[in-house]
Amino acid sequence: MQIIENKEFGGERPLFGSHNLTLKNVTVHAGESALKCCSDIVAEDCRFEGKYPFWHVDRFVVRHCLFTEGARAALWYSNNLEMTDTQVDAPKMFREMKHLSLTNVRIPDAAETLWHCSDITLRDVEVAKADYLFMHCSDIDIDRYRQQGNYSFQYCRNVVIRNADIDSKDAFWNTENVTVYDSTLNGEYLGWHSKGLKLVRCRISGTQPLCYAEGLVLEDCVFDTDCDLAFEDSSLDARVISPITSVKNPRTGRIEAPSIGEIIIDEHCKAPADCNIIATLKS
Repeated sequence: MQIIENKEFGGERPLFGSHNLTLKNVTVHAGESALKCCSDIVAEDCRFEGKYPFWHVDRFVVRHCLFTEGARAALWYSNNLEMTDTQVDAPKMFREMKHLSLTNVRIPDAAETLWHCSDITLRDVEVAKADYLFMHCSDIDIDRYRQQGNYSFQYCRNVVIRNADIDSKDAFWNTENVTVYDSTLNGEYLGWHSKGLKLVRCRISGTQPLCYAEGLVLEDCVFDTDCDLAFEDSSLDARVISPITSVKNPRTGRIEAPSIGEIIIDEHCKAPADCNIIATLKS
C-alpha cells in the first residue's frame, strides 16, 4: 500500500482514482473531489478543507480527522466506511451510502446529513443543528447517541436505538419497524404516521405525541406533563408508568397508566373506537 505523509494538496481531483493508499497527516485545501473514484483508502490525522473529498469511494477508513466547514458534502455515493474519533464541521454529509460505521464522531452542523443510506452503525456519536437527519435510511443500529435537530428519522425503516438523548420535533414520522430503548425523546408530534414503533423505558416530552400510529407499543415509559392529546387515531398497546395529561381519540388497543387527567372520546374517533383505557391508581 502506498503511503503519503505530511503533504498538502489542493485544486481539482489531486488524488483521483487512487487505490490502496494511506494518507497520514495530509491536508487537502480548497478545491473539489480530492479522492473521487477511489478504493481501499486510509486517512489518519488528516484535515479536509475542500468540497466533496470522498465521492464514489469503496472501502475506506477515516481516523482522527477533521472536516472543516468548507468540506461540505464530503462523503457521498460511497460504501464501506469506518470513521472513528473524527470531528465533522461540514454540513450535508453521508448521502446515498451503504455499510457505514461511525464511532466517537462529533457533527455540530448536521443539517441534511445521512440521507438515503443503509446498514448504519453509530456508537458514541453527537450531532447538533441536525434538521432532516436520517431521511429515507434503513437498517440503523445506534447506541450512546445525542442529537439536537428537528424532523429526524423521517421515512426510516428497521432502526434500533439505545441510550440516546434525542431533542427533535417531528421525529420518527412515517417510520417502519423502529425500536428505541432507555432513551429520552423530547419534541412535539413524536412518531406520527409510524408503523411498528416500539418505545421501551423511554422518557417522552412534547405535545401531541404518537398520533396516527399503527401497531404502536410502549413498555414502562414515562410521559412529562406537556404530553397532552396523546395517541389520536392510533392502534396501540401502551404501558405508561407515569400519569398522562390527556388522551384523545385512540382508535383501538390498550392504554394503561397510573392516572389520566383527561380522556377525550368524541364523534371524530375512528372505528373501531374500542381502545381499552385503564387508570391503575384508584382514588
